[in-house]
Amino acid sequence: MYTGNTRQLIEEGSAAIQLTRSSAAPAGREVFDVIVIGAGQAGLSAGYHLSRTGKTRFVILEANARIGDSWRMRWDSLRLFTPARFDGLDGMPFPAPAAHFPTKDEMAGYLEAYAAHFRLPVRTGVRVERLFERNGRYVVSTGAQEIEARQVVIAMGKYQRPKVPEFASALRETITQLHSSAYRKSTQLQPGSVLLIGAGNSGADIALETARSGREVWLAGRTPGEVPFRPESVFGRKVMQPLVLRLIFHRLLSVQTPLGRKVRPSLLHKAGPLIRVKSRDLAAAGVHRVPRVVGVSDGLPLLEDGRTLSVQNVIWCTGFHAGFDWIDLPIFAVDGEPKHRSGVVDGKEGLYFVGLHFLHAMTSGMVHGVGRDASRIVESIESQAAKCPPYQRAPRRA
Repeated sequence: MYTGNTRQLIEEGSAAIQLTRSSAAPAGREVFDVIVIGAGQAGLSAGYHLSRTGKTRFVILEANARIGDSWRMRWDSLRLFTPARFDGLDGMPFPAPAAHFPTKDEMAGYLEAYAAHFRLPVRTGVRVERLFERNGRYVVSTGAQEIEARQVVIAMGKYQRPKVPEFASALRETITQLHSSAYRKSTQLQPGSVLLIGAGNSGADIALETARSGREVWLAGRTPGEVPFRPESVFGRKVMQPLVLRLIFHRLLSVQTPLGRKVRPSLLHKAGPLIRVKSRDLAAAGVHRVPRVVGVSDGLPLLEDGRTLSVQNVIWCTGFHAGFDWIDLPIFAVDGEPKHRSGVVDGKEGLYFVGLHFLHAMTSGMVHGVGRDASRIVESIESQAAKCPPYQRAPRRA
C-alpha cells in the first residue's frame, strides 16, 4: 500500500475540517447566487469551477460530518478501480505515483485536502430536507433554516439509500443481515456461512474477502460479465485503462455520439461488468455461484431454482434507491429518472445535476470524468446569471 503522501492528506484533511466547522450556517434565512447540494467529487468539482468565476456567491451543503465520509463508510479493503493518474479532480492531481490504486480512506483524505486547498465554502452536517420553488427562487430547507438561490446544483449520484427487498424481514432472526453499505469487514459476521445477494462488483469483492476468511460463501445472482483485463496489470494500466476511460467512456459513449445515445438507456439501469475480481478468482476461492434469491421459505433464502440455503449470514449487495424524494419539483420521468440534457434540467431554469451515471458520458459518475461536466454546468450557470438582474439580497435574520 502506498503511504508516501498519506500524512499530507491527513494534515490537509484536518485543515478542511476546521474550515467547514468555522463556516457553520447561522439560524434563519440566507440568500446565495448558487447552492450546491453534496460535497463529494461532483460537488467539489462544481465548487472549484464556481470559485474560478470570482464573482459567484455560493455554498456547498454536505449531510455527512466530514468531507469524504461517503468513501470512509465503505468496506475497509476497498480500493479504487482506477490508478492515481485518473483519480485527481481539476486543479489538483492525486498525490501518489501514477500506478498506485488508492484506498477508500486515501480518496476521502484527498477530497478533504482538495476542499481545504481551494478554500471551498463547504458546510458539513447539513442535511437537505426539501428543495422547492418560491417566488421565482429555489429554496433549500434544512429544517431549522432556509437557504435561497436562483440556481441550484444537485451534485450526487443515485446511490443514496440502501435497497433491500421487503421479504428480507421474513428471514429467521438468527440470520445476521447487512447491506453492503454497512459492511466493513468479515468480523462483523457471526460464525458460519455467508450468502451474498447481488453478483455485481460489490458482491464479488465482498464474496472473495469473506471466502478468504475461511467461511463457506454463496454468491447469488446473474453474472454481469467482466472486463477482459486486470486493472493492476501493465497491459491494463498502460493500454486498456487509457483506451477505455479516455477514448471509449469519455468520448465515444456520450450523448453527443449516435452510439452513446443508443446505448445510454440500457446502461442507466444495468449493472457494470466485474472489474477487479473475476469469476475464476471466485471459483478458486471456493465461492459457490447460485441463481437469484426470489423470496423466503421457512425463514431461509429461496433461490430461483426452488432451493433454499441454510446460512448464518446474508449480505445484501442489491444496490441503492436514488433517494431524491426530498426534491419537491416536477422534474422526474415515469421511470424515476430526472429529466435533463447533460445535467441541465428540462423546464426548470437554474436547476442542474452533476455526478449522475451517464449524465453526459459514461465517465460522468467517475472521479476523472466529473470535472468536464462540472465545468460545463458552471458555464450554464454564468450564462443564466447574465440574463437575470442582480439580486436584491434579503438580509440575514435570526
